[in-house]
Amino acid sequence: MKHNNDNNFKVNEEGKQFELYVPGGMAFVEYYREGEKIFLTHTETPEALRGRGIAAQLIERTLQCAKDNGLTVVPLCSYVAHYVNEHPEWIDVLSDGYQM
Repeated sequence: MKHNNDNNFKVNEEGKQFELYVPGGMAFVEYYREGEKIFLTHTETPEALRGRGIAAQLIERTLQCAKDNGLTVVPLCSYVAHYVNEHPEWIDVLSDGYQM
């Protein structure tokens, strides 16, 4: 999967997660893929980094990566669903039936 060359954001295809590296740790969102659908299953931010908008940055970059790769997102993670609900500009990348 291609993505922009941001040293802080990485698609870890072997580990099946998108990763955002920030001073003090790494936030990630786990996924699995079936064809052109990508299922975002779990978002995790280290406790010491919570409340700083890091998870939101991670999800925004993850959704952009999915869009850039022509993938349809299935938001199985409640945080991803909440993020898209709060940022309706991303609704167009969601799978049918997951319109927030």
